[in-house]
Amino acid sequence: PFRTFSYPLYLAQKKIISHRTPTMMTAAATTAAAALVSSRHSHSRRATKSALALVPCCLVFVASAASARAFSLTTVGGAGAAARAIILDISSSSGASSFRNFGARSERSPNFSSVIANTRGGALAFKSKFGGKSILTRHFSSVPTLEESTMDLVKSAASKIPAGEKLAAMRAKMEENGVDVYIVPSDDPHLSEYVPTAYMRRGFLTDFHGSAGTALVTKDKAYLWTDSRYFNEATLSLDSSHWELMKQSQPKVPTITKFLTDLATTHYQSNKSALRVGMDAYVHSASFAKELNDAFAVAGKDIAEDENDTPVIAVIDTLDGKPNIVDSIWEERPPLPKNPFRVHPMKYSGMSVEDKVAKIREGLTEKKATLAVFGALDDIAYLFNVRCMGDIETCPVGIAYATVSHDEVTLYCNEEKVKPDDVAAHLQSANVIVKPYDNVVLDVQSHLASNTRNKVWLDNSRSNYAVSRVIPEANLVDAQNAITPMKACKNTAEMEGMRQAHIVDGAAMAHFMAWLEHAIIVEGRSVSEVEIDLVLTGYRAQQPGFKEVSFPTIAGVGANGAIVHYRAAEGSDLLKYLDRNQPVLIDSGGQYEYGTTDVTRTWHLGEATDTFKEMYTRVLKGNIGVDTMIFPENTPGFVLDVFARKSIWEIRKDYGHGTGHGVGAALNVHEGPHGISPRWTNKETLKKGMVTSNEPGFYDDGNFGIRIENLLEIVEVDGDAAANGEEPANKKQKVESKKFLKFAKLTMIPIQKNLINIDIMTDAELDWLDAYHEEVFKKVSPLLEEGSPAMNWLVKSCEKIERRRK
Repeated sequence: PFRTFSYPLYLAQKKIISHRTPTMMTAAATTAAAALVSSRHSHSRRATKSALALVPCCLVFVASAASARAFSLTTVGGAGAAARAIILDISSSSGASSFRNFGARSERSPNFSSVIANTRGGALAFKSKFGGKSILTRHFSSVPTLEESTMDLVKSAASKIPAGEKLAAMRAKMEENGVDVYIVPSDDPHLSEYVPTAYMRRGFLTDFHGSAGTALVTKDKAYLWTDSRYFNEATLSLDSSHWELMKQSQPKVPTITKFLTDLATTHYQSNKSALRVGMDAYVHSASFAKELNDAFAVAGKDIAEDENDTPVIAVIDTLDGKPNIVDSIWEERPPLPKNPFRVHPMKYSGMSVEDKVAKIREGLTEKKATLAVFGALDDIAYLFNVRCMGDIETCPVGIAYATVSHDEVTLYCNEEKVKPDDVAAHLQSANVIVKPYDNVVLDVQSHLASNTRNKVWLDNSRSNYAVSRVIPEANLVDAQNAITPMKACKNTAEMEGMRQAHIVDGAAMAHFMAWLEHAIIVEGRSVSEVEIDLVLTGYRAQQPGFKEVSFPTIAGVGANGAIVHYRAAEGSDLLKYLDRNQPVLIDSGGQYEYGTTDVTRTWHLGEATDTFKEMYTRVLKGNIGVDTMIFPENTPGFVLDVFARKSIWEIRKDYGHGTGHGVGAALNVHEGPHGISPRWTNKETLKKGMVTSNEPGFYDDGNFGIRIENLLEIVEVDGDAAANGEEPANKKQKVESKKFLKFAKLTMIPIQKNLINIDIMTDAELDWLDAYHEEVFKKVSPLLEEGSPAMNWLVKSCEKIERRRK
């Protein structure tokens, strides 16, 4: 009977459950639940609805602790159409569970509940005793439940209050606090890209929830600055009757600093008083505050009537001792998270805390500094070999600060974060002192007060203004911190973990694509973007060591693929359904215990147009152009960007985002300091051991988006290849002494061959594609069952490309 429900349930019964591991059953459960909320346009939807008409809306599997009990359907806590729950209790006596309707058994796994809890779209809603059984509840919902700390909570709160009402309340509070302007950034006190819900102030205020953007409110106007990745999304999200979108880097669009400087000048000339610019010192970078103050000073000199009497045209007011103004109008703002750390073992970290501290102390000596301060959360997780889940969605980091001196190492965090016995023992063995989170500023001040010759090493570009401003300029060493280059250049253990993560990620994608092709082509149904997200996450969840996704999945069908950081949501006016007539862009990744993945593929399961195929091929040529580069050491990333764009530039097209970003090892999916983009201001050089994405694209607003992304590791070229160029004889010795670098592929996922126009591909590019698919098959196929849908899909996808040209 389950066959009529849809292919995911069939696959769960026949393929996933047959592997007989709880982790894989979790994925089956995820897939099955996703099937039950499948496209409303599905031809099998009537059968599903008919079956569900006999039962409540929550699917529950229960197995007795003593023996396997019957599969049953029951209701949990009034869940509605937007949420489903799966309840599982793994046998504690026999070590096995059976599902009467599935006829399957499973080994017990101690990590089973965490896999359920940490799959995106779900959480452990409760743990309780139900009829003598231990119960775990997993909610499946496109809009996460209140138990989940995600931006959807902020979206819900923000949408309840009209833009005009929120701005009126903001302006009333601004007047009460005596400021003319208030700046609301995306940041938390650690300048994180993704932030805890408590710090999603800009999203709450503006209803725009992209990861990058800054709001600025004056007495009569409101503005939002964001970059080209979000122009489309911001236009759709902002209430244009109250907000003006400022498209960064576009002609005639000033920077925030330029805008405020001009506003301050006009204000001073009209009122003969300084413009008061309000900001929260904890959520703005020290470098931004300095940039503003410097710009105000220069502008004051420009309008001075007397060179000896420069007017103060603007003042930054951090409103110390008062709440952030957005907080004062945000009712029921979420609390700050305090989830516990977990130890990141040596087999994955590859370097002890003590050795990392020793390197930092070497840097302190070189910089002639006495204290190093760290505020970036991934720096702190890396330094202490810990990870955390739940503080920030999709990022395995915890809210904390750290300092290192020549005789002490201190972690500043909520005490709940270090409560697990193994975490406490791990930190104690490395002689780490744990102090309250809020003590960091006072301790920096105390360190400076203890000796006037003490100096603090702080990277102002990655530190908040509240910490930086207590350090006098004479006592500040403002430079890249010691952790940044260590973290960027992966050691042997970290890189091995990254390679393994990408292989299992390839297996998950093979399962997913086999399911998707069957649903679209064989069943002939349509699949929602939300279902794509849920089912893909379910297949990742069956892989060993999976923790959560590495960023919110982007599944954009048709025109939604042109929204660079689109996020599907049930009930959204933008939600689309995939069928054979439209392409889908899927940008997704996983956080595994041992590595982090990030991959984008654009698929079309019908007949694509010639225009689409041409653009797809040109994007692929750009990807190959970067992938095949050999370049000398100390080459900055921006030098390689042109190779990604060459093919689309030839037809006068371009894309608005960078080509590559760094990726952490079981850390943040976006990691500095390096990158590949046309912005030449980032002169960080590429080094052996770095990981970068390679993701050229093309976006036709209103029609489709194309992006092909692989992650790459940077490796050395052997000595013979390095000196293989046609150099003049007098330069030969110099060339032979220079090291050359190249890329090695991490991502192991096929590229759709029937979307390629081979007439504009070179033989070398086609050879590259065949070699890549051969490598993918060699590494991924051992993880798949012979004759399974996933294996059949992989075999077909990795066949050599047909080379008959027109």
